[in-house]
Amino acid sequence: MSATAYHIPVMLHECVEGLAIRPDGVYVDLTFGGGGHSKEILKHLGPEGRLYGFDQDEDAAVNAPDDERFTFVQANFRDLARYLRLYGLSKVDGVLGDLGISSHQIDEPSRGFSTRFDGELDMRMNQLAGVSAQDVLNTYEEAALHKLFGMYGEVRNAKSLAQAVVTARANAPFQTTEQFKQLLQQLAPRGREFKYFAQVFQALRIEVNDEMGALEDALTQSVEVLKTGGRLVVMSYHSLEDRMVKNFISKGKFQGEVEKDFYGNLIRPLEPVSRKAIQASPEEVARNNRARSAKLRIAKKV
Repeated sequence: MSATAYHIPVMLHECVEGLAIRPDGVYVDLTFGGGGHSKEILKHLGPEGRLYGFDQDEDAAVNAPDDERFTFVQANFRDLARYLRLYGLSKVDGVLGDLGISSHQIDEPSRGFSTRFDGELDMRMNQLAGVSAQDVLNTYEEAALHKLFGMYGEVRNAKSLAQAVVTARANAPFQTTEQFKQLLQQLAPRGREFKYFAQVFQALRIEVNDEMGALEDALTQSVEVLKTGGRLVVMSYHSLEDRMVKNFISKGKFQGEVEKDFYGNLIRPLEPVSRKAIQASPEEVARNNRARSAKLRIAKKV
């Protein structure tokens, strides 16, 4: 499978430009996927440069370039600092994260990510670990389901949906995406079924992979591993992720009040490079619909 078929990278040049790559620098791609961003980074590195690509999905390993400057790390990016230490690294020049789900994962019916295909309700990015979407739907208590549908999917009738899931699973456990969609069809607003399905599937995927917890860990550790002046470049695809990235860059924390020093200056480890989130051009959105919701934020360690 070609890397392009696996996943079309969004805002490729904007991401790489945001890293301000030095030819002899050391860089990390937190979300290797199809390798599109990594291969572009390698074009800007000299013989002494190094790039480490993280991906917890073993399917991504086939896209690893045959390049001595590149190391594929099959691990969740929430373990960024630990794996870099294993490779003898304490500091790097740049960290890139293209969050969300790859086109390959969506287009592979057996993974259960897509509303378009019937398949097992799995949704694990790392198929060797954690609970699946089946486990969540069949074992979570109603209150927990209500919370995750409302928080991660921003589903308006989250309470009714949680009740319906608990009632339905008493007759037959959820196993396939089609089976679950039949239930969702009964609760979806008329004319907005596709958006409703997408919101609910997003909520399940985030819960199954603890995406918000993993992102918080990765952002915190990125500050630890970046050199002074090093760049953090993060692209997100939904408001929950973008809010977390924005808060961390602007405030140095995920919640609460901004901290200031004696002189009233903000205490934060990162300085925004771009004042607002960068968005894809209309031309790119026309070529790749996934770029429509992407927001890119760039920061520099101070």
